[in-house]
Amino acid sequence: MTLKTGLTGGIGSGKTVATGFFANLGIDIVDADQIARDVVRPGQPALSAIADYFGAQLLQVDGQLDRNQLRQIIFADPEAKLWLEQLLHPLIDQHIEVKLTCANGSYALMVSPLLLETNQQQLVDQVIVVDALPAQQLTRTRQRDHDSVQQIEAIMATQMDRHQRLRLADHILCNQHSQQHLMNQVYQLHTTLCQIASQKP
Repeated sequence: MTLKTGLTGGIGSGKTVATGFFANLGIDIVDADQIARDVVRPGQPALSAIADYFGAQLLQVDGQLDRNQLRQIIFADPEAKLWLEQLLHPLIDQHIEVKLTCANGSYALMVSPLLLETNQQQLVDQVIVVDALPAQQLTRTRQRDHDSVQQIEAIMATQMDRHQRLRLADHILCNQHSQQHLMNQVYQLHTTLCQIASQKP
């Protein structure tokens, strides 16, 4: 049976880069963010429910969800955030579970920024955390998204505390140095995960 692993980390920690290295090794990747986008595509029941609850103004001309507007609403309204999570998280988890079950290879990798903040950690056998210093997270996110320092710091404040995240990790990938350094760690961890998978009943 395929070992189910989950990879997470704070914003700007380097999850995407690390995931790319695992993909280069032929590992099946399950992207929770992509699944979250898929369940609210036009024609999906979840999108209709969101439009009913928040209003049709959240739908763009082409019928797609205005994710930025929705993000602003739930950021300012905890009750709306809770409603949305209760709608989407079970759907997302179902899709993740199916994809992990269908994965091939010694192990599969599910990537999610909310792995430890939600019930998603119950879907995996091993937890990998990509770790960077808060200042590095801030710099990388600014370069990538061009958001203000205040916006990024606000997002970081809503995420799990870095030290708590590290305590919950089975494996830590330190992304405080070069990409080559991160890649070497991924390759070492790949060997370890293959060994763990071979011992899985």
